[in-house]
Amino acid sequence: MIVVDGDGRLLSEAQPLLFADDLGVLHGDGVFETMLVRSGRTRLVDAHLARLADGAARLDLPAPDVDGLRRAVALAEVEWTTSGPYSVDGALRVVHTRGRESDPGVPTSYVTVSPVPERSVRARRDGVRVTLLSKAHDPDVAAPWELSGAKALSYARSTAALRYARGRGFDDAIYVSSAGTVLESPRANVVAVVDGALTATPTGDGVLAGTTQAAVFDVAARHGLAVRYRRMTPADLVAAEGVWLLSALTLAARVRQVDRHVLPEQPKNAVDVEKLIIEAISTP
Repeated sequence: MIVVDGDGRLLSEAQPLLFADDLGVLHGDGVFETMLVRSGRTRLVDAHLARLADGAARLDLPAPDVDGLRRAVALAEVEWTTSGPYSVDGALRVVHTRGRESDPGVPTSYVTVSPVPERSVRARRDGVRVTLLSKAHDPDVAAPWELSGAKALSYARSTAALRYARGRGFDDAIYVSSAGTVLESPRANVVAVVDGALTATPTGDGVLAGTTQAAVFDVAARHGLAVRYRRMTPADLVAAEGVWLLSALTLAARVRQVDRHVLPEQPKNAVDVEKLIIEAISTP
């Protein structure tokens, strides 16, 4: 693992980094971003750092030093490229917490790089089977205290949902709101081809604004493909020409099954999301 602290210093992975009273550890009081390092370049850096800053503002955290973090990302990228397995995709994480309980107002920031998890590689290759999980969220009711639009460190609910899904023989899950609409996966955005258009849940419905999904939509629009943000139902997913979970590390995981419904193979000449995503990440 490559580790760079918020001051841009390269650390040994065995070197202590956090204090015991860091609020990111005690309360999950912080935000993070995960980026893909491929062929020596970190992808979509600006978009991820912008979302990190937005998430920090949502949590009322001290603002991150975005320029300093960009330098830390660059250093970690070089170290991964020169000393790590260059042919292996890297998972670069930027973490920004409220800092120590005993030293208020001084945030903690750092960057790490490690190999992309095997589960992400497998999901890219084989696709995923998902189960639908209900979530007590009404998309028509604003609830900013839920921090739905921030990539917060308080991830216990998401990991619990994934454990539940795996315990029932599925690879992943998709949340469904109390209004019966599709929200997101615990770690990815849901995109489907519905009536010929690439469709995603509106971010105003309480889902995280996906950097990868937005980049794919930009590329698709440049190619003249129809893209839209619209509420979807589970029935829309089952009837769609294709459903994917999009995220920075997995990129595009084709959804093969939704609960008991096995989804048909993608029709010929349908939208090729995997091809779009490769183009979308071609620019850092």
